Amino acid sequence: MVGNLSEAAAEAVGANGLLCRVGSFYHDVGKTKRPLYFIENQNGAGNPHDKLDPKVSASIIIAHARDGADMLRAHKLPKPIRDIAEQHHGTTLLKYFYFKATKLAEEHGTDKQWTEEDYRYPGPKAQSKEAAIVGIADCVEAAVRSLNHPTVDQIEGIISKIIKERLDDNQFNECDLTLRELDKIAETLKQTVIGMFHSRIEYPDDKEMKKLKEAKEKRHDAELGMGR
Repeated sequence: MVGNLSEAAAEAVGANGLLCRVGSFYHDVGKTKRPLYFIENQNGAGNPHDKLDPKVSASIIIAHARDGADMLRAHKLPKPIRDIAEQHHGTTLLKYFYFKATKLAEEHGTDKQWTEEDYRYPGPKAQSKEAAIVGIADCVEAAVRSLNHPTVDQIEGIISKIIKERLDDNQFNECDLTLRELDKIAETLKQTVIGMFHSRIEYPDDKEMKKLKEAKEKRHDAELGMGR
């Protein structure tokens, strides 16, 4: 799914769609070192992070980008694919564990023994459009997949939020993506997501039809009751 999204977005701005697709296949290979610490692999078996200090959790999550690049290097995969694995998170903040640590410190009345930098990926930031696009597509796919019945407005909002947060966090400063290209990427991702998740997307017309159907069924039941 990340491959489909990133390839379409890359081609919309003249970047290398094939590199994005192949890079997507390998971008999270580092997670195979500690698979159960990543939510997509837990399958209801419990979350080991519940028993860990947030700083330890963050270090495990952060390591997957570097581990992936090292594994790809050991198996002699091309540098552009290794770069995507290493750079797709840039220097973004692991917000969940950062705020978890902050909350625990407040509850225990202790001073913070860390900085925001301790909860950020080490980077480097995306050095190519392809690495940046795979990073965006990765976040979008995970966010949309977490919704049971996404609406078109929700999808559009999620994509805009992800891109804006990365833009405001200066994650695109080193990869030459322009604001116009980011707009094209957002629109392409929206259309691709709608196509991929079509059966799960709830359209306004669907809601209205459902209401009309329910009203008709209630009226029919009432008429049957009166007949009896």
